[in-house]
Amino acid sequence: MNTTIFEKRRENLKRLLTKKKIPALLVSHAANRYYLSGFELHDPQCNESSGWLVVTASGDDYLFTDPRYYDAAKQVWDEDKLFIYAANKHALVGETLKGNGIKALAIEPKAMHLFDYEKLNELFTLTAVDNLVEELRIIKDEDEIRRMDASIELNHKLFKYIEGQLVPGKTEEQVAWEVEKFFRENGAEELAFSTIVGVGPNAALPHAIPGETVVRENDMVLIDTGCRLEDYSSDQTRTFWVGDTPSDRFKETMDLVQASQQAAIDVIRPGLTYFEAYQVAYSVFEQAGVEKLFTHGLGHGIGLETHEPPSLSKAAKGELKAGMVVTVEPGLYDPKWGGIRWEYQVLVTEDGCRIM
Repeated sequence: MNTTIFEKRRENLKRLLTKKKIPALLVSHAANRYYLSGFELHDPQCNESSGWLVVTASGDDYLFTDPRYYDAAKQVWDEDKLFIYAANKHALVGETLKGNGIKALAIEPKAMHLFDYEKLNELFTLTAVDNLVEELRIIKDEDEIRRMDASIELNHKLFKYIEGQLVPGKTEEQVAWEVEKFFRENGAEELAFSTIVGVGPNAALPHAIPGETVVRENDMVLIDTGCRLEDYSSDQTRTFWVGDTPSDRFKETMDLVQASQQAAIDVIRPGLTYFEAYQVAYSVFEQAGVEKLFTHGLGHGIGLETHEPPSLSKAAKGELKAGMVVTVEPGLYDPKWGGIRWEYQVLVTEDGCRIM
């Protein structure tokens, strides 16, 4: 494997560590570990780690993992700086780093178990530093954009296919399975997240879990799904009407949702704050008197993870920059009726944005 891109990313992180006067960062968050090393995008489960990466501001970098991952690690990492642990994980990390003059570590608090923290705290001076690697990941490079274009293109193909599969009598679970089969049979490595399918009133649940509710003639079906292709996620929502005569309310609500989305896309550009992007979309609903039915943010960053910085919401702070990829997904939800959400991924460009 060509590891040049990962080396460049670690060099960027080293400059950031030096600027912030941080001697070393222990990377425990899986996506950050992969971004910097090419090693293991996933951890096996929430209480288990595939390994830790330590990046220093001015010295060598170290990868720690267990015997299951030894052969995989050798493909992307110098064996001289690769350390295999078993029950001696914390002791090995301590001996290795202290032996190379490292006495203080920054850690990622969102991805550090209390048990590990307590063990490491006996060995090092620890400082919690949030979103340090994410500060680099938030701007996508050319290769990442290429991969993300390919991933979202498969989503576009999926929706062209799945609309023809929405026939009365199919359950939400069956539709979700059709989605997953299509992705896997057309090259996706996995789902980016569990597919959301909601029929009728279930479409008012932004994170509806597919169940036994059946698709009905003259009713709505909301599908939110994404795949992982070349390690990068896609995320897209469409709301369909099954039948030839969509109701007036469906058409009016769809028009409002798409107008809200378009208003945001029209203004997204470098320098626009995250809140301003949200507010533009929200204002369309506010003017129509339906803003209370818009119950979530406008969108989120996407890349190695389905949800990553930035957040386009009323509480978000920061501004858009060229190279960011965000979703734009306004929605209106009435539990007694249903809901409509429509979602695009957009790349922030030098002078605006591009729908991917």
